[in-house]
Amino acid sequence: MKHFSLFLAGFCLFPALTYAQDDNKENEFSMSAQIRPRAEYRNGALTPRNEGASAASFINNRARLSMEYKRTGLSMKVSMQHVGVWGQDPQIDKNGRFIMNEAWAKLESQDGFFAQLGRQTLSYDDERILGGLDWNVAGRYHDALKLGYQNARNQLHLILAFNQNDEKTNGGTYYNAAIAQPYKSMQTLWYHYQAKEIPFGASLLFMNLGWEAGSVEKAKTRYMQTMGTYLTYNPGNWNLTGAFYYQSGKSKPNPATMESQSTSAYMWSVVAAYKVDKAWTITIGSDYLSGNDGKGDKNKAFDPLYGTHHKFYGAMDYFYASAWKNGISSPGLWDNRIGATFKASPKVALQANYHYFSAAKDPMVGKEKLDKSLGSEIDTQVDWSIMKDVKFSAGYSFMLGTGRMDAVKGGYHKSWQDWGWVSLNINPKIFFAKW
Repeated sequence: MKHFSLFLAGFCLFPALTYAQDDNKENEFSMSAQIRPRAEYRNGALTPRNEGASAASFINNRARLSMEYKRTGLSMKVSMQHVGVWGQDPQIDKNGRFIMNEAWAKLESQDGFFAQLGRQTLSYDDERILGGLDWNVAGRYHDALKLGYQNARNQLHLILAFNQNDEKTNGGTYYNAAIAQPYKSMQTLWYHYQAKEIPFGASLLFMNLGWEAGSVEKAKTRYMQTMGTYLTYNPGNWNLTGAFYYQSGKSKPNPATMESQSTSAYMWSVVAAYKVDKAWTITIGSDYLSGNDGKGDKNKAFDPLYGTHHKFYGAMDYFYASAWKNGISSPGLWDNRIGATFKASPKVALQANYHYFSAAKDPMVGKEKLDKSLGSEIDTQVDWSIMKDVKFSAGYSFMLGTGRMDAVKGGYHKSWQDWGWVSLNINPKIFFAKW
């Protein structure tokens, strides 16, 4: 209950920002629409396929309608979407699946303070820990209160969330995360500093997540902390980034036993990109996420939580966007990559990336310790801006896994594993008014 009380305290601060003077009576209202179909060919995406398994094909689609209102001191956004696969719904459908993916209001004062309340995207830094996951047809959203302050060089955000499955009259605060948001409560503090004299930026993050570890009869909460930093430095044609995060407290409970483990885990990342000329950019990077070694009862596997994993650990989403093989305790990941982007014209860009994956710790299968090497992945993509609000994208990837990949992810590494997709993103602003 103490974290619910903290949320209430933050909620009570919300009206305090209404003192922002309304000297400017100007109002703005805009409406935008998005239609984004994507056809996919999956022959080993997310999880390696077994020998003889047939490929899958489908077309998913996002249909989204967004409305936004702004005036001095107040802004609001409401966004509704229907997501699914072509043919999923009958022609005569009485049970529409339109959902509210964003619904928030933001109050701002003239001295830099603000409060934003409701269903919203939480996207920070490079989206490694908190990201919007726009690649996914549905995206990712949180129900939260965000309090903040910002000026020319500094940003400070406090994010508070407390989740329940339904309105209750009694029975405590038990929360079933399997059918709703993945956490019971969250308190996150994020700070960003942007230097003026040099192209340097630094962010600090502290997140405290509450997991439900009890029963319907008796709720019980366990807490895990994630803390770390993200740094950027962009001298000349270079774009350099680095990140380090550490996790402590209790791991997410095992769904079968609701037991949590003490956690001590970490991750680091370094990326260097160099713009050779107006057309070519070369990127190299290394990501390391700690894993379990089968010794002791402490969880040492880092959880990247609610980041946009598709952006970092290979486009085929073998790692962190999908689960390890049943019975495998996460051995972590070391991902070393090199890539190139070629801007053929102002409207056309091509990119290719090579990933070499290995486990952070020797994977344990029963009592057998395996080698760390998991395999290589090559990702290619082309983007074509047909017009300002219409973009065509296509990609092709393949994985050359090892026998250890079979052990930790399943499938058969000698079977060809590949994935291809084609997408059209149509996202016009269809109405704008100012008065």
